[in-house]
Amino acid sequence: MKTTFLAFILFASFGKVYAQETTNFSFNHLALSVKNLDESAAFYIEVLGLQEITNKTKIEGIRWFSLSEGKELHLISILKEPVTINKAVHFALSTTNFDNFIKRLEEKQITYSDWPGVTNKVTLRADGIKQVYFQDPSGYWIEVNSVQK
Repeated sequence: MKTTFLAFILFASFGKVYAQETTNFSFNHLALSVKNLDESAAFYIEVLGLQEITNKTKIEGIRWFSLSEGKELHLISILKEPVTINKAVHFALSTTNFDNFIKRLEEKQITYSDWPGVTNKVTLRADGIKQVYFQDPSGYWIEVNSVQK
């Protein structure tokens, strides 16, 4: 019984220390394996208005973009393994200019949908947040929503 209790205490202590160490993470960047680097870069510049920043790796076939607040998007074309993509695997961006962004998608003739997949329809969540989903040239799903900070 004492051994079981001691093992429990050690396990609980390890879990507590481990949990404390992992709470210091912050999001740094998202990397996407793309088919055509220039086409994907143009999409992120023209459609999302992202600013290209210095690729600090200096490796050809990789381009970096600022997402804001020190967060980055890295587009990588040097790996050729196939990537399986579905709508549940997406990244989300928030904008305070949601309606203007929808106009931009429409002007650029980029098809978007709500979560169920109805073309050119906006999802209105139960909490009042608007969302749309669309794909980049490599097929990655992107959500843009109206969440306010």
